[in-house]
Amino acid sequence: MSALTQEKVIIAFKKLGKNLTNSTDILENAFHGAESSNAWFTTENIKKSILSFSEMLNEEDIDIWFQSVEFSSTPKKVGLILAGNIPMVGLHDVLSVLATGNIALIKLSSADDKLITAILSELIILEPALQNNIEYVERLKDFDAVIATGSNNSSRYFDYYFSKVPNIIRKNRNSVAVLTGNESFEDIQNLGADIFDYFGLGCRNVSKIYFPEGYDIAKFYEGIESYQPIINHFKYNNNYDYNKSIYLVNMVKHFDNGFLLLKEDESLTSPLAALFYEEYKNLTDVEDKLKDKAAQIQCVITKANLGINTFDFGQSQHPKLWDYADNVNTVDFLNVL
Repeated sequence: MSALTQEKVIIAFKKLGKNLTNSTDILENAFHGAESSNAWFTTENIKKSILSFSEMLNEEDIDIWFQSVEFSSTPKKVGLILAGNIPMVGLHDVLSVLATGNIALIKLSSADDKLITAILSELIILEPALQNNIEYVERLKDFDAVIATGSNNSSRYFDYYFSKVPNIIRKNRNSVAVLTGNESFEDIQNLGADIFDYFGLGCRNVSKIYFPEGYDIAKFYEGIESYQPIINHFKYNNNYDYNKSIYLVNMVKHFDNGFLLLKEDESLTSPLAALFYEEYKNLTDVEDKLKDKAAQIQCVITKANLGINTFDFGQSQHPKLWDYADNVNTVDFLNVL
């Protein structure tokens, strides 16, 4: 087997991007296995994630991204502790390690232990030399660096355990939307994707909305009405029923359209099937709040000019290769190992 080179990796990534939407036995078996073992991983959501990665791995963006990638002549072992909240959420970290010529020691999430292995099997078929740079582990050992994704609680363990090596430790984050009142029906409909894609389980999903004072909530609910079928998923429905009963028993003021609860709350983290909101007088106040809470925010979705990096409605779950989690440049981190 010939040695791995950056050019080989680039070619393999481009082929993978084109091939991802093609049905293969490996991918089909992974789809069925993932859906059987994790009820949140519906066929629709798995295919949605596959399509997102296919869009991400387009030839033009790969060429742009690799301009910032340095290929290591002395590969380091990079431990990856992957999350499993939405399908293949940890794949970008794996691709970043492979892009830099390093070795990925992959600790899969038990919630997502079939899809990533299937994608990487397809990648190895495209470039067999990559097999030497991919290793699945039950426990990390003999690593030179670590990228670990988890909760605020697990991050304290990660900080302690991996403190002696270069690391990226990711905690809980949430995404927010800022409305001005001038949005079209289509804008609000697109915002529905930012809220409901993957049942709202991702850190790029909107969990908090900022409305201008006096905003007509009915306009918001009308715009997201097409997402009503989400209530038919039993796990989502269970969360909706539970949170609704809590609000009713405790006489908490809220809005309800039959599949999404709206509650006024300063927190960024809302429970599943619920969305928190705040009203604002002017956009400057919102901008100041978002800057103060930047360490807790993954994405800001809006059409307003806030002087910070934002995504358009419907685009939160369609990141580019260079849209790094927690705004920490993974490639820059790997380049200097």
